[in-house]
Order: sequence, then structure tokens, then C-alpha cells
Amino acid sequence: MSSAMLRQTGVSLKTLIDTGRGELLSGPLLFEEANLTKHEKMILQVATFLHRELPIRLAHRVRDLESVSEMLQQKSVQQVREWYVKSYNDLMSFPLPKTKDEEVTFAKLLKDIYARHAPVLTTMAKGVWELRESLKLVPKNMSQEQFYDLDQLHNFLDGFYMSRIGIRILIGHYLALREGGPNETNSDWIGMVCQKTSPKCVADSAIEDAKFVCARQYGDAPDVTIHGRLDLTFPFIPSHLHYILMELIKNSMRATVEYHGIDDIDEYPIKIVIADGEENEDVVIKVADEGGGIRRSNMNRVWSYLFTTADPSVQKGFVDLSHVQSDHDRDSPLAGLGYGLPISRSYVRYFGGDLSIMSMEGYGTDAFVHCSRLGHHSEPLP
Repeated sequence: MSSAMLRQTGVSLKTLIDTGRGELLSGPLLFEEANLTKHEKMILQVATFLHRELPIRLAHRVRDLESVSEMLQQKSVQQVREWYVKSYNDLMSFPLPKTKDEEVTFAKLLKDIYARHAPVLTTMAKGVWELRESLKLVPKNMSQEQFYDLDQLHNFLDGFYMSRIGIRILIGHYLALREGGPNETNSDWIGMVCQKTSPKCVADSAIEDAKFVCARQYGDAPDVTIHGRLDLTFPFIPSHLHYILMELIKNSMRATVEYHGIDDIDEYPIKIVIADGEENEDVVIKVADEGGGIRRSNMNRVWSYLFTTADPSVQKGFVDLSHVQSDHDRDSPLAGLGYGLPISRSYVRYFGGDLSIMSMEGYGTDAFVHCSRLGHHSEPLP
């Protein structure tokens, strides 16, 4: 793919917002229609950018997949590669949209691509599981501990998933801008970005979803309390923050239930603290539990896509969930293939934040989500 030789163009949260407001309508715009509204010009501008940028990003991902031969031998990874190749070919065969009608057809194409790639994360997770099972066989006969420490494979997955987040955001933001319409310019929402994202409201929703999953797995779930700046709002993508908090809360609930037993969980509520100040560099959210903590020898491994503490039967059950059709599907088990923490860190790092863990074995774990307030950080493209 020749597009793999071209350079990707990074964007920032601020760029997404400014573009959605129509504040970047400058320079030569290749529109063939006169009398377009500001909103229509903005949508066409984004469409023309995606028409150029997406094939480059898809080609880079295909090249990345083909660079890791052992992964590409797995059936699930081959399926993912086929999705990327088809989406690349679909875009390359589509002419540059220069009119409203052409843009409508282009948007339909991107909707199809967005849906096609929805299960990539779970399918790649299956591919990693397939690789793990194959490496147990002769002549490799690799132990589980050795598999956890395959740094090159982890680094490949980390870069692949970070890049995938970017592709999903570009397409999702464009489609959301189209749905917003020309009369939404004063709304709190600009595409996927909510300018007044409330960590408290997002946490409330994440708590309910995590409780659902925990109760299904164990029959009940620990309580969760929220403290600190409950009135705080800031620009962010709420769906990303929801995913991050839900993963952290799920982990804390699972640890609490398994460490204390289901009958005593009421005595050990999980605490969420929201911290912020006008001079702070970040909005920081802490999720704290008393679930027994993490072994020091496992602290580095919790960020690996190859590490999980789940029972092998649970892992096998995750792989057998062929009906799970998206990254964030609630039908996945409480602890599947160990993707929750590293994917959550990728989400928050995408716009210049971070996720850190501090644990006290025998007591509990504190997770800190750092969300950049300014939103000027460009995406970390590999």
C-alpha cells in the first residue's frame, strides 16, 4: 500500500473543537457549490481531510499487522487485517467529495467502516489468546510467565490500539458533527466532545454499569461513593471517560469481592475522588478500594495486554463470546483478557493525560486518572 509511506497528520482535542465550530475555515477549499452555509463548509472540510488521512492511517495499520508474523498467523488477526484492507480499498476507490451530495455518500461509507471496525479490539484480543495457546505447544512450549514478558508484542499492541483510537475518533467526530446540524453551534456538544463533561455524572453512569457486570458475576456489588469537586465540568469525550472509570471500578469491585467475600462487601465501599483547581494542569480522578492490592511483582505487568489474573476458563469464555460486537460491550466477563487497564491508559494518554496505579499489597489499590485540562496535546502517532 503506497499510502503507508505517507506521514499521518496528528490532531488535538482543541483542533476537534475548533474545527467543529467552523473556526478553521481558511485557505483554499475545494468546493464545487456556491452559497454553502458555514456548517456545510465545515462538514465538507472535515470530509476532505478524512478522505486523504484515513487511507494513510489504515495503510499504516496493515503494515504494522504484517510486521508481526506470529500474530498474523492467528485466524482472528487475519480477520482484522481483512477489515483494514477492505476499508482502505473502499476509501481509495471513492472520489474526493466536493458537493453536498457526494459528502452524503461519503458519510454513508464511513458509517459502514465505523461499524465494520467496531469489534476490532475484542477480535485482536482473541488473536492474542490464540497466540498464547499456540505458544504453549511443542516446540515453543512457552510458559505463561514467559508470555507475559514478550515486550515486543506488547509494544506492537500498544501502538496499534493507540492508532486505532485515533481512527475511531476522527470518524466518530465527523459523523457526530453531521448529526448535530447547523443549529447546534451553541450546544455543549461539538461532535464527540462535550465542552461541559461532568466527571460526577460520568462516574454515576460508570458505577451503574460496573455494578451490573459485578452483580451478574458474583450476585452483588460493593457500594461506591463520590467525593470532591462534584460540580466540576471540563471539555472531554465522555464515552472515553466512561470506559476508563468503568474499567477501574470493575477492577475494584472484583478485588473487593474476592478479597473480603460477598457477605462483607458493605464494609468496604469503593471511593471516587474528583480533584481540580483553576491553576491545576490536570483534572484528576482517584478510584480507591480496599481489595487487597496488587503484588509488587505484578505491578509492571498490569499494563501489559498479555497479562491477566482471570481464571483460564473465564478467558476461554471471553473468546467464545462471538456475539460481542463492540469494544465496550457489557456482555464481556468481569475479567477477560487483561485489556482494561492498558486500553484505559491509551484513552487518557491520547489527549495528553495519564493513568497511574499505586497499590499496597494486603490492603488495597488507588488508581489516578489524569485528564489534561488544556486539550492542546496532539495525538501520539507511532
